[in-house]
Amino acid sequence: MYITLLILSLSDVSAQQQNVEISFERAVELMNDSKGIRIADLELDWAESERQRLNALWFPQISAAGAYVYFGNKIEVKESLSTFTDPAKDFIHSIYPGEQIITGLLDKIGQNSFSVPLLPQNVTTVDAVAMLPVFAGGKRIYAGRIGKSMVSAARINRQKVSADQQVLLVVSYFGVRLGRKIVEVQKETYNAMERHLQNALKLEAAGMLTKTERLLFQVGRDEAKRELEAAVKELYVAQNTLKTLVQMETDGDIIPVSAMFIQEALPDVGYFKSLIEENNYIIQGLEILQNIQKNQIKIANSAYLPEIAAFGKQTIWSNGIPKNLVPRSVLGFAMTWNIFDGMAREKHIMQAKIDSRTTEIERAKTVDDLNVAVDKFYSQTQIALDNVVALRTAVELNSEIVRARQQAFLEGMATSTEVIDAQLLLSKVKIAVLMAYYQFDTGLINLLAVCGITDSFPDYIKNGKDESFALNSGNSTEQ
Repeated sequence: MYITLLILSLSDVSAQQQNVEISFERAVELMNDSKGIRIADLELDWAESERQRLNALWFPQISAAGAYVYFGNKIEVKESLSTFTDPAKDFIHSIYPGEQIITGLLDKIGQNSFSVPLLPQNVTTVDAVAMLPVFAGGKRIYAGRIGKSMVSAARINRQKVSADQQVLLVVSYFGVRLGRKIVEVQKETYNAMERHLQNALKLEAAGMLTKTERLLFQVGRDEAKRELEAAVKELYVAQNTLKTLVQMETDGDIIPVSAMFIQEALPDVGYFKSLIEENNYIIQGLEILQNIQKNQIKIANSAYLPEIAAFGKQTIWSNGIPKNLVPRSVLGFAMTWNIFDGMAREKHIMQAKIDSRTTEIERAKTVDDLNVAVDKFYSQTQIALDNVVALRTAVELNSEIVRARQQAFLEGMATSTEVIDAQLLLSKVKIAVLMAYYQFDTGLINLLAVCGITDSFPDYIKNGKDESFALNSGNSTEQ
């Protein structure tokens, strides 16, 4: 047994050389480079790019187009010569009625025809085309507003992700702090039970203690060892979680130097509820969504209006197209007006209104749910405060009971069971105090997250009372 403890002690010293002490403020800085935050930053960049894309609707569109065309038939104009010979015959007959020689010759000529080619069979052209929307029924204005709202929504989402990450950090950071403190308490209990067992062995050897009483001490020691090993395993899991959250790769442990705390002077629950509609990220996101949906309704209504655009075309290079047939430069206006589309516009408007109404109801429901969440987390902090006050006295009382029963046992005035029960009860009370501190801290950060003010959490740390406030009671309590 002593060899095992020696090995554990040596391994602890070796691992301690690689441990990293981190304050809560430093952990927040490391967390700001986490993958979740980086994803939110990229989503914000995407929203900015989308806003710029929507603003591009105000600028002209310039494109170049080229084509090579082969016509299977000749493009030409055919004309009969009789169009020209018939007027000549009529003129000759008006001067010399009955003339046959010249008119006969004209008849033969008029039976033929001639053709004039317009385009060759191979045609090539390269054109530059520009189009500028002049009137789009307000679509561009509403699209620009939607783009700005998308950027605002991405910023709110970035803040929400940061708040969610901070909640996880508090749970993980103080979870490691709690785990280390529980291990300390369990080690203290184990060492005390080991001392009791060694004393019991001496008393048994002197004939002052029965084997049954000595076995009770041994069972208590073994139980303390089992609980210590379980606490060490739970601390290992908490350590890995914290390392992942703060993106830290180290072979040693992360040691949180910021203590768990309580803040007795919390504002009343009404104060926190008053912050929900103004600061909560979900509410703000739903309000932005409502603005987007209102502009979508306006865009849907603008489908009833015509669209007008100015356009121009300039032929850069062509082969086989005469300028007198197709001009090189063209300017003009074009209008499109969808008169009837099978009631699609009406259905689109109806769907947009339904979405807006759904979001409005969802916002009201979310406010109700968040008020319930405030009650829940505020109650959690108050219960934790009450537990700390009550358990602080219990720590002092049980420390005194352990001291008194140890002395009474040595004097033969107390049984081994009474000593063991007192020691185990003291351990449980200390752990309950630590759990109360942890419940207060996690309840507070969740409360602040619901109200959208997680940045104020470090102020509560500075003004709060750490766990030594409740554990510094009795001579057997170690800090």
